[in-house]
Order: sequence, then C-alpha cells, then structure tokens
Amino acid sequence: MSTHASIEKAGEKAGERRASRVTGALEALGRASLRMTPQRIAIVRAFVDDDGHPTAQQIFERLHRAMPTTSFATVYNTLAALERAGSCRTLRIAGATDDGTARFDPNVAPHDHAVCDRCGAVRDVPAPAQGEPAAPLDDGFEVRSVERVYRGLCERCRKGAHRRPPSRAR
Repeated sequence: MSTHASIEKAGEKAGERRASRVTGALEALGRASLRMTPQRIAIVRAFVDDDGHPTAQQIFERLHRAMPTTSFATVYNTLAALERAGSCRTLRIAGATDDGTARFDPNVAPHDHAVCDRCGAVRDVPAPAQGEPAAPLDDGFEVRSVERVYRGLCERCRKGAHRRPPSRAR
C-alpha cells in the first residue's frame, strides 16, 4: 500500500470514529430526553471535534458568534447530560487551567493525560495495561478508576512558540 493510500485510510478511520462519537453522543442526549435542537447538535459536533479537552466556556465562546441564541447554560447542561450518559468524562486537572475549571473529554476509553505546565494544554496518552493498584487498599476502599497525569512542556512550549494567555482578573 502506498503512503498516500495509508494516509487516506487513516483519515477515513478517523472520520468514521468521529461520526461514531457524534452519533453516540446524540443518541445519549435522546436517551436523556433532551430535544435535538440545532444548538445541542452544534455543541456535540464542536465538542467531539476538539481533542484539547475544552471547558464549557470555550465551547460556548466558539459557538456563540454563529449561534447567538446558544446560552452558556445550554452548553454546560448538554455536556453534563453527556457525562451522565457515559459519552464524556469531566476532568479537573490542577494546573490545567488558571482557575481549575472542569474540562470535558469525549474519549471515555481508559487513557491517561499529559498536561503542559506552561500553556495548560491537555492531551490524551494511551494508558498502559491496568492491573492492580500500586498500593494495596485493604481498608475496604473500592477502586473505580486509576488515572495518571504526566506533567511537562508540550513541543510548542519547549520551542518557545506558545505562551500561556494572561490570567483573568478575579
């Protein structure tokens, strides 16, 4: 298979995964008895297309210009419904944003995260095979999940091409 054909095939698979995630998320909203409004459909598409673990505010700002009738509450409530339905995860990674705001992750498969200490970028990292917890938890604690966060500098920040935006006044 030629390099061009390999790239095309990889692009097709990525497109299929995206379409599957969009369809799954829209079905999840339907199961949550939420109407399929143009705003909710746009929220799902924007969210599934963003592998940077966006905040509700970031999705709202991205959509509001084109759809001024979209409220922040609709964005947040749609993401919360997706989480309840198992179609996304909420991340609270200290240092990932200036104020600890929740980020949303459409990838619900087991994986870890890498966080850039300078710009706050968050990206998925394949998780090693999960076994037993590193420390025995013999006090009756039931482990629901194990998460690893790798901290360092992303490639853009290592090269000096990316700076953290100024902090908002509180």
